[in-house]
Amino acid sequence: MRRQDMIADPTQIKPTILAIDDEPDILDIIKTALEGEGFSVVTAQDPNEGIDYFEQHARQIGLVLLDYIMPSMTGDSVFECLQRIDAEVKVLLLTACDDHVARAMFANGLRGYMQKPFYLDDLVNRVREEIESD
Repeated sequence: MRRQDMIADPTQIKPTILAIDDEPDILDIIKTALEGEGFSVVTAQDPNEGIDYFEQHARQIGLVLLDYIMPSMTGDSVFECLQRIDAEVKVLLLTACDDHVARAMFANGLRGYMQKPFYLDDLVNRVREEIESD
């Protein structure tokens, strides 16, 4: 194999996924599942840390996975902050709440909603769909 054949095609590089959830176990599961599919995943257990990371790296973030109920901030508030940074941000809500919490967010551009608990295969497929929809 020629050296140039071994260099990754830059058009095949997958964008980073930012996961914001106050539950470290959920973040670990998401990170492991998506990295196993070749995605780069950054996690934030604190919503403000997630917002700060997004503000600094918005161009590299292809999708944000966002919990709704967190101690310091709800998902809709985080979503609003992310949209102030980038109005086109792609956000997929992952929550144990009923779908009513997502309805207003859908009106404001939420890309999708998955009820916890979810199957990891479903999450991977949904993430892949969002990333490939560019």
